[in-house]
Amino acid sequence: MTPKLISVVVPFHNEGGGVEAFYRELRAALDGLAPHRFELVCVDDGSSDATLAELLQLVERDSRVRVLELSRNFGKEAALTAGIDVARGDAVVAMDADLQDPPELIARFVEEWQRGAEVVLARRTDRSTDSFLKRHTASLFYRLHNRLSSVKIPENVGDFRLLDRAAVDALKALPERQRFLKGLFAWIGFRTATVDYARRARARGASKFSGWGLWNFALEGFTSFSTVPLRIWTYIGALGALLTFLYALFIIARVLLLGVDVPGYASLLVAILFLGSLQLLSVGVLGEYIGRVYLETKQRPVYVVRREFGGERGAP
Repeated sequence: MTPKLISVVVPFHNEGGGVEAFYRELRAALDGLAPHRFELVCVDDGSSDATLAELLQLVERDSRVRVLELSRNFGKEAALTAGIDVARGDAVVAMDADLQDPPELIARFVEEWQRGAEVVLARRTDRSTDSFLKRHTASLFYRLHNRLSSVKIPENVGDFRLLDRAAVDALKALPERQRFLKGLFAWIGFRTATVDYARRARARGASKFSGWGLWNFALEGFTSFSTVPLRIWTYIGALGALLTFLYALFIIARVLLLGVDVPGYASLLVAILFLGSLQLLSVGVLGEYIGRVYLETKQRPVYVVRREFGGERGAP
């Protein structure tokens, strides 16, 4: 077996107090992968607690640990992108720091990778640790997204996965700044294997995504990989025009047969408010896409690195 370098990329945001436990469990899993070597790429995404200090302690103890300190909080997608960009491994594993995704699963990733898979996904078979609302809204998002988009996102699959170097290079070549990584992972394709697992409860802390944040994240997914929301309004407009034309014919026929009567104001008000609301909603959908174009044309970087610490390729 030819020894390979495996990079594990982990975003951190206000994970103070849990860094050491995560490192111990991850190292125990990675040390069992000999003769393969590994590096741990930790991205501090603008933490306001002791997360960075705890990560720097790992750098002093283990030369395989690298730390990227971002200049502010750019969000998980940007932090994960930063880690993938600097990872030097023949394969890259992306995961969270909350230990909901078990590090011992990486050994199975590597087995599938050695069998020829270029992407290995971790699929959650048990999400009982998530709330009822989160489970069902996530399921609704996957179903709706996959109906609207030609790029199908595997259901119950998060960021926890292994990417071969070829897949990593393809991902890095994608130029967009507003990054919806679940969709980008699916878009690049490559030979894919899936490993099922039961997700754990969070070891420490709480989710950094609020309900509002998850809603905006879902909108990002819809507008990143589908123009169907725009096309829908073409059909709604055509249907409205057809119904209006038919109603006009009805009014003309009624006037010719029965004469002119005084119409009611209530029905007129309802019609105006309903059509006005549809127009505002359609303008909002159009604005989502125009906003994405606006942000992309600025060509701002996805993230800014303040400092990088540690790390030596091939360190024991």
